[in-house]
Amino acid sequence: MNGVEMSETDEDIRESLRILLSTYPGERIMRPDFGCRIRDYCFRAFDEEFKALLKDEIRRAILFHESRIDVDDILVTKPDDSDAVNVEILYTVRMTNSRSNLVFPFYINEGTDVTL
Repeated sequence: MNGVEMSETDEDIRESLRILLSTYPGERIMRPDFGCRIRDYCFRAFDEEFKALLKDEIRRAILFHESRIDVDDILVTKPDDSDAVNVEILYTVRMTNSRSNLVFPFYINEGTDVTL
């Protein structure tokens, strides 16, 4: 094969992070605390307070629900003329001490352009 192959563990962690960030607490049967409350930040102004609160919420969710990694940093950026916020999670896998990242698009104004 050509190129760099990602280990199964790294892909499992990425998938776990996507699921964690996409799940609202209370949606999982038997695990009511599992998930991340990022949806609470929809329709808020994109400012420093928003970024700090979003980072704290993501860091908390990862701390309690994804023990295979240590979060090194979380970057929150908003491309020009976009309703999406890019959340980039920089992390270190504890088992292998390898660094990786995940970019998660978060749509803060999704569905606001609906016309009847």
